[in-house]
Amino acid sequence: MFAIIQTGGKQYRVEPGLRLRVEKLSAEPGSQVEFPVLLLGGEEVAVGTPVVAEAKVVAEVLAHGKGKKITVSRFKAKVQYRRKRGHRQPYTEILIREIRG
Repeated sequence: MFAIIQTGGKQYRVEPGLRLRVEKLSAEPGSQVEFPVLLLGGEEVAVGTPVVAEAKVVAEVLAHGKGKKITVSRFKAKVQYRRKRGHRQPYTEILIREIRG
């Protein structure tokens, strides 16, 4: 059984036991969070409009962190304009415990 969930403006295909990194959530490590289900798959497929009624994905928050550093550069030719800036995107690592539905 699998489900499609949406969090942080992105959609993820999840199964029980899967660990994944999502956009930062405001939950504390060790707590549980629930996500609404957009599509529930398995032997029968249930597509939500926009979500499947009474279906939830329960996940446990494992940790918060920051991703790899990326460099953002700006450059304009012939005018000596150069800017260099770094960014590390915060994330939350979650473990999918169960799919209810």
